[in-house]
Amino acid sequence: MNTRFDEIVLLDGGMGQELTARSKKPPMPLWSTQVLLDEPELVEQAHYDFIMAGARVITLNAYTATPARLENAGLGAQLERLQADAIGVAKAAIARSRQTVRLAGCLPPLIASYRPDLAPDYDECLAQYRTIVALQKDAADLFLCETMPSIAEARAACLAARESGKTVWCAFTVDDADGTKLRSGEALADGLIAAAEAGADVVLVNCSTPEATDAAMPVMVAGPLPFGAYANGFTTIEPLKSAETVEVLEARRDITPDNYAQTALAWVEAGACIVGGCCEIGPGHIAALGQRLRAAGFTPANAAA
Repeated sequence: MNTRFDEIVLLDGGMGQELTARSKKPPMPLWSTQVLLDEPELVEQAHYDFIMAGARVITLNAYTATPARLENAGLGAQLERLQADAIGVAKAAIARSRQTVRLAGCLPPLIASYRPDLAPDYDECLAQYRTIVALQKDAADLFLCETMPSIAEARAACLAARESGKTVWCAFTVDDADGTKLRSGEALADGLIAAAEAGADVVLVNCSTPEATDAAMPVMVAGPLPFGAYANGFTTIEPLKSAETVEVLEARRDITPDNYAQTALAWVEAGACIVGGCCEIGPGHIAALGQRLRAAGFTPANAAA
């Protein structure tokens, strides 16, 4: 779908890494959920900073607050409270900003990023996503199924989100060595078709290196839906496959706000209508991206559009 969109939706950046950097406590396996429990003011401020940097869609800080992850950590009974807390701090940040901002519900991988082999079976995935959707749908303006590493998990997330009647965005994480494939080894092109069949309105690539995202662009352009992208700033995600916390991951020093903005502008010029950032992409990167878009003749879209 190689269509130029003069108005571009600007997303926020990576909440998990942003909160890890802001918190004085060591990273925990539940990442951003632990900060939400212990330091909710940091979550609100991070949302606020992304909004003031220009983001007009922010995503709930509920990436690790899934039924499976919380149950594994002995916090299963706190699912409803954590989802409500995530909604509360996001809405507080939006209200404080006095900006028109859409709130995206968060449907992440249920157990681990980049590890489709650990996902529950399809029926269990669908049941858990339906549980999350039920807790978020009254507050969410749309649903973002993000960092989907496989077609099965993406299909379940999109179907659960579509049942809410809200707009559905589906973001796939691709192989850093081959951006035309998902982390599962399945073809990205097949994932785009599956997402469309399951009810997605927009497809994206996220939480992959900028280079892998570049490689995914021709597939996205040829795909069935409007598309977007938001990359991460990790050197590699390989250490996380055998570790529990993000302490093992290293940020790339070459992904400065200006460099990231220039890279993301190329995705927009290829036809992307939604851009933002994932892990290690902070408010400074989003602000620079907004400035670069305007300088290139693109208009960051109003959130109400």
